[in-house]
Amino acid sequence: MTPSPRHSPSHRAAADILRQAWPILVSSWAGIVFAVLDTAMVGHTTAADLQAMALGASIYITIFVGLMGVVHALIPIAAQHFGAGRLDLAGHAWGQGVWLALYLSLIGGTTLLFPDVWLSMSGTVDPEVRARIAWYLLALAAALPAALMFRSIYALATAISQTRVVMLINVASIGFKLLFNGAFIFGWAGIPAMGAVGAGLSTLLVSWMTFAAGLWVIRRLPAFRALDLRVGRPRWADQKALLRLGLPMGGSYLIEVCAFSFMALLIARDGLYVSGGQQILANLIALCYMLPMSISLSTASLTAQAIGARDAARARATGWSGVLLVVAGAAITAAVLIIAQKPIVHAYTDEARVAAVALALLQVAPWFHFCDAMHCISAYLLRAYKVAVVPLVLQIAALTGLGLIGGWWLGYGPGAGRLRPVADWVMPGAPVGAATMWIMAAAGLGLTAVLLFGWYARVRRREEARMMRA
Repeated sequence: MTPSPRHSPSHRAAADILRQAWPILVSSWAGIVFAVLDTAMVGHTTAADLQAMALGASIYITIFVGLMGVVHALIPIAAQHFGAGRLDLAGHAWGQGVWLALYLSLIGGTTLLFPDVWLSMSGTVDPEVRARIAWYLLALAAALPAALMFRSIYALATAISQTRVVMLINVASIGFKLLFNGAFIFGWAGIPAMGAVGAGLSTLLVSWMTFAAGLWVIRRLPAFRALDLRVGRPRWADQKALLRLGLPMGGSYLIEVCAFSFMALLIARDGLYVSGGQQILANLIALCYMLPMSISLSTASLTAQAIGARDAARARATGWSGVLLVVAGAAITAAVLIIAQKPIVHAYTDEARVAAVALALLQVAPWFHFCDAMHCISAYLLRAYKVAVVPLVLQIAALTGLGLIGGWWLGYGPGAGRLRPVADWVMPGAPVGAATMWIMAAAGLGLTAVLLFGWYARVRRREEARMMRA
C-alpha cells in the first residue's frame, strides 16, 4: 500500500518545522518588539530624538547582527552533535561559544564608542542629535556582552529543539522593556525624561536581566543538564572551529543588515521627516522578516540534526518543506502589508509629514519582503550543511554590488535620478533617492536568493552522495 500523504516524510518534516518555528517566531517578535517600542515611544517625543534613535539603532544593529552571526555558528555545530548523539560535545561547544561572545563584545563595544566615524556618511547632523546618539550607543555598548552571551543560549536551545525556553524569557522581558522605556524616555516616577538615550538605558537593563534568566533556566532544565554544560577554559582549536564557520556567517549577516544601516545613514541626507519615514519602514520590514527567519532557522536546525544522524532523506525533505512554508508565509505577509498600510503607519507616529513619507515608501514592502524571505531560507539551508564561505561571496557580489552600491549610485551618486521612472511606478510620491535605495536592495536580495538556491542544490547532492558512501 502507498503511505498516506498525512504521514509522508514531507508532511512530517513540515509539522516538525512548525512545531519548532512558532516559539522561535514568538521569541523573535518579542525581540523585535523592543525596537518597535523604542520607535513608537520615541516617535511621540521629538523629531530630533527619533532621528537620534534611528541613526543610533542603525549603527548598533550593524554591529550586533554581524557579531550575532558569528555566535550563531553554534547552531549547526551543536545541532549536528545533537543529531549524532554526541551530547557532551554539544555542551562543550556552548561553553566555547560563551567565550567567543565575550571576545566579540569587547570588539563590538569599542566600535560603538566612536559614532562620528559612522555619522560621516550622513552629511550634516545637528550637534544636539549627535550628542544623543553618543549617549545612546554608550548604553548599548554596555548591553552588548549580555546580549551576545544570551545569543549563545539561544543558539544552543535552537540546536537541540528547546525553543520554548527562549520564547518565554523574551516574552517576559517585554513587560520590563515597556516599564523601563516609560520611566526613562518620558520620565515617569520622578526620573528625568531622556528620550532616545532613555531607550538605550532601558535596553541595557533588560539585556542583563534576560541573560541572567537564561543562565538560571539552562542550569535547571533536564534537556540542558543532559549536555553537561560547562564553560571551562577557552581552547584555540574550538575557537578556530567556531570562527571558521562563524566569521563567514557573521559576514553574511552583516551584508544583509548593511542594506538597512547604510540606507538609513544615506537617506538621513534628505532630512528629519524622510529619515523618520525610512525608520518606520525599516522597522516594519524587520518585523515581517521574523516569520521567514523563524521557519528558516527551524528548518536549518532540523536539517543539521538529520545530517548529524546521516539521514539524507530526512535532510532533503526538511529543506524543501521549509522552502514551501516560507513561500506561503511570505504571500500572507505581503497581503497584510497591502491591505493595512495606513493603520500600520499611524500606529508608529502622529507626525503627519513623517507618516506621509512612510506611506509612500511602504508601497515597496510586499515586493521587498518576498525577495527577503527567499534569500533568508536559501542562506539558512546552506548553513545547516556548514557551508558559509561561498554564500558570503555570492552575497557580497549581489547584495553589496547590485543592492547597496547600485542603490547609492542611482539614488545619491553620479547616476542619481536615472531610476526615477521605476521609482514613480513602484512607489509613487516617495522621495526618489530613498525609493531607489529600496528598489535596488530588493533586486539584490532577489538575485542573491537565486544564486544561493543554485548552490544549495549542488551542496545537497554532494552531501547525499557522501552519506551514501559512508
